[in-house]
This record gives sequence, C-alpha cells and structure tokens, in this order.
Amino acid sequence: MATDCEAWLNANPVAEAEDLSDSFLSGEEDNGDCNSIHEARLKAKAKRRLRKNSSRDSGRGDSLSDNGDVVSGTSVAPSSPKSKLLDRKSRLGKGRGLPKKGGAGGKGVWGRSGEVYELEEVDQKDPNYDEAQENCVYETVVPPLDERDFEKTVTPIVQEYFEHGDTNEVAELLAELNLGPMQSKVPSLAVSLALEAKASHRELTSRLLADLCGPVLSLSDMEKSFDQLLLELPDLVLDTPGAPQLVGQFIARAVSDQILSKSYIDGYKGRVDCQYTRVSLDRAAVLLRMSMGGLRIDNQWGTGGGQRPVIQLIKEMNLLLKEYILSGDSKEAEKCLKDLEVPHFHHEFVYEAIVMILESKGEKTLKMVLQLLKSLSVSSVINIDQMRRGYERVYMDIAEINIDVPRAYFILEQCVDKSFSMGIIDVKLRDLCPCRGRKRFVSEGDGGVVKLESY
Repeated sequence: MATDCEAWLNANPVAEAEDLSDSFLSGEEDNGDCNSIHEARLKAKAKRRLRKNSSRDSGRGDSLSDNGDVVSGTSVAPSSPKSKLLDRKSRLGKGRGLPKKGGAGGKGVWGRSGEVYELEEVDQKDPNYDEAQENCVYETVVPPLDERDFEKTVTPIVQEYFEHGDTNEVAELLAELNLGPMQSKVPSLAVSLALEAKASHRELTSRLLADLCGPVLSLSDMEKSFDQLLLELPDLVLDTPGAPQLVGQFIARAVSDQILSKSYIDGYKGRVDCQYTRVSLDRAAVLLRMSMGGLRIDNQWGTGGGQRPVIQLIKEMNLLLKEYILSGDSKEAEKCLKDLEVPHFHHEFVYEAIVMILESKGEKTLKMVLQLLKSLSVSSVINIDQMRRGYERVYMDIAEINIDVPRAYFILEQCVDKSFSMGIIDVKLRDLCPCRGRKRFVSEGDGGVVKLESY
C-alpha cells in the first residue's frame, strides 16, 4: 500500500496537488446538487400521496410545510361524494344557503308545512282511468266468526259485563262483531258462565238476555239457545251439580220477561228422555205457577253487592242477626253474610251487632253476638279493617245511643273488654273506648246542697 502511494506521488508533482484540491471542491458542489434533487423528489412524492388520500382523509386538514413535512391542521368535516348527494344546499356555491324548493323537496317530504292540497280532478284521458271505479263505495268488511273464535271473543265480553253491569256496552260490542250463524249461541254461553258464578251474576245475566232480545237477538235465537242448554245439561252437571234447577230458573225468568213464549215448556211434554232436562222443565213450571200466586220471578236471584240499596242491606243484616239470636247457627249466619256479597260494607254488620248488644237486657245476646263476631273474624269473612271501623263507628255514636239506652256506656265497656279477651280487637282499639265520668250529686264547695240537674 505504501509503495503504491509513493509511486503515485512521484508520478504527480506537488504543483498538481492544488489542481487536485480544486477538483475535490468541485466534486463536493456536484454532491450538493444531487441532494437538492433528492429532496425535491421526496416533496413531490409526499404531495402525490396527499392528493391520493385527500378524498378519504380530507377531514384531517393535512398540509406540507416548507421542508416537505406533513403538518396536521384543524379538523374539517368530511366531504364524500355521498354526503354531497344528500346536501340540500346549492352546489354552485351561490344562493343564501337555504334548502332547495323552500323545504318542499327531497326524499320523504310531502310538501311545505301547512300546505293544503285540493282534491284533484280525474283526468279521463289518463291511460289508467277506469270508468267503473267512479261510483265505487268502499266499506269495512268484518269476517264472520267461526266456532273456534266465538268463545275466545264473546267470553271476555260477558266476564267484563259481570264487573260493570252495563248491558248497552255489551250490545254495542256484539253489534260490531259479525256473529253470523253463531248468534243463537250467545245466550247459552252467557248462562253457562253464570252457572259457575255468583247469584248476583245470574241476575245480571237474566237482565242481559232481556235487553239483548230485540236489538241484537231474536225470539228464535233465544229458543234455539235454551234448547242447546237443555241438551248440554249432562255435561253442565259435572261442573255445577245444581245446573238443572238453575237452568229451570233461567227458563222461568225468560218466560216472565217475555223473551220466551209461554208455550215453550208445553212443547217438551211427552218427549223428554233425559232426567236432567225433566228436572229443569219441572222447576220452571213450578216457578211460573207460583208467580201467578204473587211470587216475583223478576227478583229471584236477588240483587248483588253494590247494586243493592243501602237501606235494604241494613234491613237484611238486622234480619240476619235476629235469626241468629233465635237459631244460634253461626254457620248459617256466615253463609247468609257471604251471600250478600258486600265485603266492603261488613263494618255495618259489626255496628248493628254491637248496637243490638247495647239495646238488649240480658247476657245471652252479648255472649252469642261476640261468639258470632269471633267466628267471622277467625274465618276471615270480616277482616280486621272492617271490624275496627265497626267499633269506631259505635264509639262515635255512643253519645246519641246513650239518649235511648241510659246504660249504654257501661254495657259498651263490658262488650269491649270481653271482645279484647276473646281476641276480636287489639289493645289500641280497646283503649279508644269512650267512658263517661261519674257525676257528683253533692260538691264539697256547695255546703252539702244536692244538685238539681238530672243525671
């Protein structure tokens, strides 16, 4: 290596070294030009990349600095071709920036708000014009009910009627249905539901049949329905053992309301094989004969619960208590109280029972009435709230009762103490019992003079 350097120096004198240094300097200048070209190529490449990604990445606001570096600026809303199509502003950059057509154009728009369209005249030259449609009348057609959908539709209507008792609403609902041939099955369905319900519901059913006959049902529909009931008696007895007697009462009530002919029962004479049908017809015939002697068939089921007048309920409760004092049968008294179907009015029964104790003169009434109240409380026929309200009503009226019964306060204290000992009332209700203070006939400050006021 050293020999090669010495040979080169010998071949090139020192004077030529200065030219060599100049050549080196010129080489450096050439390298600087190459670097500037390389930088320009990088900038052009970066600009092409930005132009390529501008459509999908235009929201970044990227730009190039003087050195060619990418600088991120403020975010700009993306402007894709789809968003431009949905833009309702002018694309030419002109106008006031308002929506096109004053807001009346665009997809899903029916016109300007508040705009009223007039009825368009039919163009007879229209190729789609049909002269036969000029006088067409469009009506809503309700398909007739089949046997499968009949019970599902009518049963909720009857059960809801048992709650509100409005026959007009039932008639309107049935009129909206296309009963068709199933029309004659409405009474039989209502009676079959009433057989498993309370006496008050049977009374409502009898009223419903009387009100539906004429506006909705005909006399022939009623006869067909009761004929169907008599045929179904063997099946109804399985669920309701007293069905033959109850159906007979419905037939008698229907004849009394003139929705069945008087010859309906006579039409079955001599051609009845089923024993249940015979029992039902005999029951109806007996009731009709009794009605001629003064029996009111129109109220044979009674009036239930809240539909009964309050005065009538009070009278029946008093009769119930008097019958219990004579018979001593608490089970029968409990059954009669349940038949009244007024659990919200049992506080009146408690009130009348305690008033009967206050007006009685012996210990027998006190013991029997308290035993009855104890039995009704244990069986939950009378709940705690109704029992408390009954006692509180007596506490409030004791001053007026005391006018007719001078010993009312004393008897009430005995009654309340025994009621507490038997577990009928609690300590709080016992402590609320009013007591009358003793009135002195002689005062110490009066010098032994007897007061003239009556006790």
